Amino acid sequence: MILNLKKQQVALILLLMTMLVFTGCQSKPAVDPSTVNEFDLSVYPHGDYFITPQDLNDMLGSEDLVLLDCNKPDLYAKGHIDGAIGIGLHAFSDKIGKPGDPGWGTIKSKDDLEKTLVDLGIDNEKTVVLYSNVFKGPGADGRGAWQLRLAGLENVKILLGGTTYWEEVGYELTSEEVPAPRPSDGVTLRDYDESFRASKDEIFNKLGNELLIDVRTEKEFKGSQNAGEPRGGHIKGAEHILWTEFLNENGTLKSVEEIDVILGAFDVSKTDDFTLY
Repeated sequence: MILNLKKQQVALILLLMTMLVFTGCQSKPAVDPSTVNEFDLSVYPHGDYFITPQDLNDMLGSEDLVLLDCNKPDLYAKGHIDGAIGIGLHAFSDKIGKPGDPGWGTIKSKDDLEKTLVDLGIDNEKTVVLYSNVFKGPGADGRGAWQLRLAGLENVKILLGGTTYWEEVGYELTSEEVPAPRPSDGVTLRDYDESFRASKDEIFNKLGNELLIDVRTEKEFKGSQNAGEPRGGHIKGAEHILWTEFLNENGTLKSVEEIDVILGAFDVSKTDDFTLY
């Protein structure tokens, strides 16, 4: 069984990618977007994994963009970015059986994933942008972006700050229905890059020798099964860092220095080897 785990420096980057916030819908812009300074992503390692609201707004309506809303259907219905396709929480994952069964929740086979992406209008050239409300869900946008990059798609991004920051900047949401996407002519995926994930055996063999970070809620870490876990608790020796520790109140990333301090409390840096789940 392969766990949904992420390793090393890219692990931190994709952890941060899950930290997007969704609040409110269909509100009138409180500010003029042209008066808001654009968030500087260049100071972050792999800052190009994100896209700012301003840059995304400039792309809306383009045939070169596929915009994916990873919220639960009820949240999507209340308000989404114009043109966004609602794909829910597990669009790119197998869900055969039930949580805890071997392979449940792991990335689809390459053939099945290619079919899913073609149906969404995705090919190897278009920009794919994902967003979600991780404060009311599991951060499915970060998970989806990680899965697509694992499969070899490079032009995949997450909206910085989700719809919280989107609205703060001055852009609107809509509840209008979005037409079904036109399938693409095809997409080519590589063999999955195993450096993006860690197996159960690999984690077991490194227990006590490499930092393991549990990014779920404290209740889940301590044994709650309210989120559907087949077993309560955490992996032996894991440390706990809730993903929201890396976020500002508007869903944007904390500064590089603040993030370094958070990691420093566990005697690690962004360049150290570690695994998260």
